This record gives sequence, C-alpha cells and structure tokens, in this order.
Amino acid sequence: MAEMIIGGGAAAPTGGPGGVPAGLIKDSDTKNFVNDVLVASREVPVVVDFWAPWCGPCKQLGPAIEKAVKDAKGAVKLVKINIDQNPQLAQQMRIQSIPAVFAFHNGQPVDGFIGALPESEVKAFIKRLTGDTGPSPIEEVLAAAQAAQSAGDLASAANMYAQILKQESGNVEALAGLARCYIGRGDLERAKQTLAMVPPQSANHAAIAGAQAALSLAQEVGNVGNPNELRAKVDANPADYETRFNLALALVGAGQHGEAIDQFLEIVRRNREWNEQAARKQLLKVFDVLGATHELSVGGRRKLSSILFA
Repeated sequence: MAEMIIGGGAAAPTGGPGGVPAGLIKDSDTKNFVNDVLVASREVPVVVDFWAPWCGPCKQLGPAIEKAVKDAKGAVKLVKINIDQNPQLAQQMRIQSIPAVFAFHNGQPVDGFIGALPESEVKAFIKRLTGDTGPSPIEEVLAAAQAAQSAGDLASAANMYAQILKQESGNVEALAGLARCYIGRGDLERAKQTLAMVPPQSANHAAIAGAQAALSLAQEVGNVGNPNELRAKVDANPADYETRFNLALALVGAGQHGEAIDQFLEIVRRNREWNEQAARKQLLKVFDVLGATHELSVGGRRKLSSILFA
C-alpha cells in the first residue's frame, strides 16, 4: 500500500476503528432485553438495531449506526439484536422487515425507522435523540483538513486526513480528501490507490464520486500545453475548437475552473455538436468535481441550459 502522507514519513493507515467504550455498543437477546434496553434507557436513550447475518442492507446500516453512536460521546447507547437467534422478541416487536431500528427512552419507544438510511440521515436520527453534542474529534480534524486543502496547504491536509484514516480506515470524507490532495500534487497513481481503499458500500458517496471525477479529469488533462500559449492561439483563431478545448483542460489543471467553464461554454455556444459534444461532456465532469452546490457549478449549469434551450 502506498504511503499516505505527502509531506511526511508516516505510513498508510492500516488499522480499523478505535476502541469502543465498554457498554456503549453491545449484542443482546430476549433474556436481557429488559435490562439492556428498557432499564438502560432510563439513563440515556438506547437505540436497538434488529438485524440478521443474511441481510445485505443490515451490513450497510450497521457501521453507520455504530459510528453515529460513538460520535455521540456516550449520550446514547446501541443494542444489536439478531432476529434469527431471537425470533420471539422480533415477533413481540412486530418486526416485519429488517433492518429495523427503534429508539427507547425512559423505557418507552420514542422513534425508529425501517431500511438502510444514508449515513447523514442516521446521524440526524441520533441527534434527534441526544440533541447536538457538537462535533466529534474526528469531525474537528476533518474540518481542519478541508480548510487547509481549500487554502492550498496540501501537505498539512494530507497529514490530517491520514490521521483520521488511522482511526477510521473507511472514512469516505477523509479518503476523498486525501485522493484530492494527491491529485493536486499530480500524483495520480497514489490518488488511484487511495480511492481503491473505499468500502464497496460507499462507492456512490458524493465525496467519493467527486474525487473519482477529479481523478478522471486529471488523467484527461495530461500535458495539453501552456495556458498562455493556448490562449494566444485561440485569440488568433476563435474557431479553433481543438485548441480552445485544450485551453479549457489546461485551465482545469491549473485550478482556474471559472475560466475553464467559460471556454467549454464558448465551444458549446459556437458548435455544440463539435467532436460528439465533447465540450458539454467535459463541462459535466467539471461540475461533478466542484460539486452540485458550488457557485461555479450552479452558474455554469444555468448558462449551459440557456445555450442548449435557446
């Protein structure tokens, strides 16, 4: 596995999640349900996850619930019930499909949901039970890493992402951020290796999709030429779409996404069918890299729609 630090000598994270405080997450059964759930919920809310080994969605949901409970810093507990081993309890709770999650407080069910929710919704579910307990230590480091990355300090950002991954090897935000750091430094092979570490169930996460798009675009950019030289050629011949296209790619590689979008849009405006709509397709990749809510994506999509439907 490639080393995960751009500016330091630490090795790639290989460990799993950090230790869980005793009693915070536990397996239970019919015999101990009253003590583990009803009695315990008089102190803090208790989330009960009804699951089975053969249930695919359960395997996706389980890690997300455990992470959210750990991040709540003891303000909520998690009890896991295998319905295959406890069919009577599942019947009493009227469990008809799994995963099924119920929250208990003061001995009474107060909330719940059926099915595998996205991690963000699981986190919101836990926060409804506990109130906002503030960011976890990992969330604080992640925010600092993202700020450093936005400021162009890729070495510091990469080191912080790697520290997160030592604690949570499957943290998708950290994996995506680290991959983008490598892309920013032109180390596309390490970026590819980093994204290969993403758990299969997280492959469609927005952060991972954005990093994958950034890697794909960086691989296409390659060595298309100097932006200033390409710009001079375009100024001399505005209808030279190939050079204008390469100029846009070079601008993407230089991080000048706003001007790159304008160049792609100009090709679409002049000849939308050129090279099998290559400019429009590249525009969509740039929007994916920036994210759907980025101001350049929002403005660029609006301009593209105006051109296409004029």
